[in-house]
Amino acid sequence: MSDLFPTGSPRKADSYDANDIEVLEGLEPVRRRPGMYIGGTDEAALHHLVAEVLDNAMDEAVAGFASRIELEMGADNQILVRDNGRGIPVDNHPKFPGKSALEVILTTLHSGGKFSDKVYQTSGGLHGVGISVVNALSEAMTVEVARDKQLYAQHFSRGAPQGKLKKMGAVNKRGTTVIFQPDTEIFGTKLRFKPSTLYRMARSKAYLFRGVEIRWKCEPSLIKSDEHTPTEATLHFPGGLADYLTSALGDRATVTPQIFSGMADLPDGKGKVEWAVAWPEDGSGFCHSYCNTIPTPQGGTHESGLRSALLRGVRGHGELLGSRRAAIITGDEVFGDAAVLLSLFIREPQFQGQTKDKLATAEATRLVDQVVKDHFDHWLSADPVNGKALLDYLALKAEERARLSQAKEMARKTATRKLRLPGKLSDCSATSAENTELFLVEGDSAGGSAKQARNRETQAILPLRGKILNVASASADKLRGNQEISDLTLALGCGMGSTVELSKLRYERVIIMTDADVDGAHIASLLMTFFYREMPALITGGKLFLAQPPLYRITQGSNTVYARDDAHKEELLETTFSGRGKIEISRFKGLGEMMPAQLRETTMDPRSRSLLRVIITEPDSPDRLDDIKETEALVEKLMGRKPELRFQFIQENARFVREVDI
Repeated sequence: MSDLFPTGSPRKADSYDANDIEVLEGLEPVRRRPGMYIGGTDEAALHHLVAEVLDNAMDEAVAGFASRIELEMGADNQILVRDNGRGIPVDNHPKFPGKSALEVILTTLHSGGKFSDKVYQTSGGLHGVGISVVNALSEAMTVEVARDKQLYAQHFSRGAPQGKLKKMGAVNKRGTTVIFQPDTEIFGTKLRFKPSTLYRMARSKAYLFRGVEIRWKCEPSLIKSDEHTPTEATLHFPGGLADYLTSALGDRATVTPQIFSGMADLPDGKGKVEWAVAWPEDGSGFCHSYCNTIPTPQGGTHESGLRSALLRGVRGHGELLGSRRAAIITGDEVFGDAAVLLSLFIREPQFQGQTKDKLATAEATRLVDQVVKDHFDHWLSADPVNGKALLDYLALKAEERARLSQAKEMARKTATRKLRLPGKLSDCSATSAENTELFLVEGDSAGGSAKQARNRETQAILPLRGKILNVASASADKLRGNQEISDLTLALGCGMGSTVELSKLRYERVIIMTDADVDGAHIASLLMTFFYREMPALITGGKLFLAQPPLYRITQGSNTVYARDDAHKEELLETTFSGRGKIEISRFKGLGEMMPAQLRETTMDPRSRSLLRVIITEPDSPDRLDDIKETEALVEKLMGRKPELRFQFIQENARFVREVDI
């Protein structure tokens, strides 16, 4: 208890009473804690000072009272911002006798004309701290106001007025001019404004409001020789964000030739929204969003609304076209790789923090979603060709994302524990892939014979249940959900789609071993289609083979020979079995009916078997390139989603058929 409540007089250093409570007045809190108001004292915070002053000028332009803004960067880190708006009020403020409204605004936090909608319907400044914060953090600031054909001026230093507001004489103009120089006590002596950053800031503001003209000027000596920033420029863009996006994309190819752009009023007169969206073919997109011309680099509710509108529009368009693939598209595909510009003007927006990096107005999501969705629907339906092209592009991205996700999950499991192989796989005992083989067989019956006939050290067996999925006509959902394909992919261990890594293949050879009949040929064709579409690296790498099991066994006395097919049988009967003696011919109904010793001798033993390697024609000449295109077209015709193409092929080639195995 004595430790908790010590007796006697406490030491003076431990005292804590009313004398220790500080009350910071005026702009002193800003100078003590600048990070609370501009996010820090680094280069980004330094440029934020210019943004605060420029935003005030933009508010005048958006409100319809200014048409021209000047931004000049001079020597000694000095900035000038001038507009031709109404000018800051200069009459005395009723609550501060002897002080002009201009002085109150420049020296008092939370003062200004933007707390209600009487002066500004929409504005970027909300808290009444922007210009006063710049004043507090400036070594010197001069504000000139032209109102009622009179010019007024007042000087400040580190937030404190250096004299009263003075009338400078008659002028034939109006507007506000702010000239300031950041305080080296706050930002240090090394930080300097960058012309390129300020020029981009001015240009983006001009794009955001097509009714304003921004005149940029910079001291030539401040621009480095390797910079492309102009010393003077007049920035005016009647096309708004569409012009901005076209300029940003340059000559990059996009999925649709036309940019999806527009401007619309929000319901009930709550503001307006403008957007411009494109999908670069290289997949390198970006998103720049703004609210009341204020950049929101961390996004917010307006971005969520646009994302929802685009996703719902694409999925709805897919339903109209009868596309099942549209259902797998997510906001990541629609929005993640798109080039997006979004500008929202709304009354009393809510931001996170004074620096306004993220919009938090909940209603903005619904308003933007509702307005943009209708325009996007019309844009897609007005151009069916490009609408379908966009849908197919996004669907492919979604399928690729699903494949990557599956591959990452498999890699993660492999890294944390031994990979769990399919239960039906009878793996070989070899620890390396060298000289190993995986036989893909039809059904458990054939699998049983193959397991007994194999070399357990180097040969693995994976039985497949009947005919596997036709990947050329199946949706991505079916492909991912098919157990046979999942087992096959897991057994091979090298991934699927663009994630295939041949170095991770668990076997040196993959051998398709099916019955020597029509059904077996069909299963083999389905498997080859799978590898051609999803694992082409196995084919180009020379890893895929077709086994050649016999269809007939021909016996005469002690002589037994196996025939691959009918033609081979006839050939053997005319040559090998041309002598006297009874000839017995038996036809194998399937690999499962063969004795393990027969299967080993005829099909699995490397010393006596015959394999066909599956290859793709290499494009080393124009003719070969044409062959590849023909191959792709033939695969799509015979295995694709359109049965009428298969019917057409049968009609065109039926006359060439001599024997039918039924």
